[in-house]
Order: sequence, then C-alpha cells, then structure tokens
Amino acid sequence: MINPAELELREETVIQIRRVAKVTSRGKRFRFSALVVVGDGKGHVGVGQGKAGEVLSSINKAKENAKQNLFRVPLVNGTITHKIIGQYGASKVMLKPASTGTGIIAGSAVRAVMEQAGISNILTKRLGASNSLNVVKATVQALQNLQDVVTIASRRGITIRQVYS
Repeated sequence: MINPAELELREETVIQIRRVAKVTSRGKRFRFSALVVVGDGKGHVGVGQGKAGEVLSSINKAKENAKQNLFRVPLVNGTITHKIIGQYGASKVMLKPASTGTGIIAGSAVRAVMEQAGISNILTKRLGASNSLNVVKATVQALQNLQDVVTIASRRGITIRQVYS
C-alpha cells in the first residue's frame, strides 16, 4: 500500500459532481456525490468517491478516499508500457502507448486520470457506455493491469530493448 504522506500530490481534479435526491414523505432530500482523482504526476494515481449534504464536504470525502486508493502505474518515456483494454460495467476503455509529442488524446474523464498519473503521451478510446464513473473505473482497472517492462522481458526471455523493437 502506498502512503500518501510520502508523495507530493498535485491539486485534486474533480471529474463529476452529482446532485442526488431522496424522496421522502416530507419532500425531497438533496445530497451530493463527487468523483475525484489525485496523483503526483510521477506514476501514482488514485480515484475516490464521496457523498455528503454539501458539495465541498463531498469533494473532501472523495479526495480522502482517493488518497487511500493510490496505486502505481508503470511508465516509460511518459507513456504506458503496452496496449490494454479495461472494462467496468458496460464501459470499456482502450489505452494505447503513443510516441513523444502526441499528447493526451482522451475524453475528459480519462484525461483527468492520465494527467494526474503523469502520462503525457497516450491514445485512448472509450467504447460502450459513457457513464463517467464507469469510464473512470474502467481506466483504473486497465492501468492496474499494466505490466512493467522488466516483467514482460523476463517472461518472454528477451532483453528490455527487444520488447520495444
């Protein structure tokens, strides 16, 4: 587990704020749900959700939840190590490494996760449902399943340089 106190985390990015209503006999009771991503820009990123009666409280809860859910992403020259598809619910996200200078080609939800993780060159495509929460969770699932270059090279029995050729 990664200790968030040891990392220099960037300012959090709020992906989504939803107003949720609960209908009671006395009327509607409104609460807020926030989806937040935090990261250090050097390969560590976390996503969290928070619910509260006020917007600011829900953002703070989501930020604390995201700090508890930090994980490491294997990066090589500002991009990911290999192509991968993540899936959560009906949403799928394809992540593909890109050459230097390409930038982040992604929608807003996926872009926020990539920027916080420190990925500067990547191609992405959202497939299936466009629900922001499910798209972010599919992105996180894909990033968590990425394998390090050393692991790939040792499994194939080749050098690290041969992995990219």
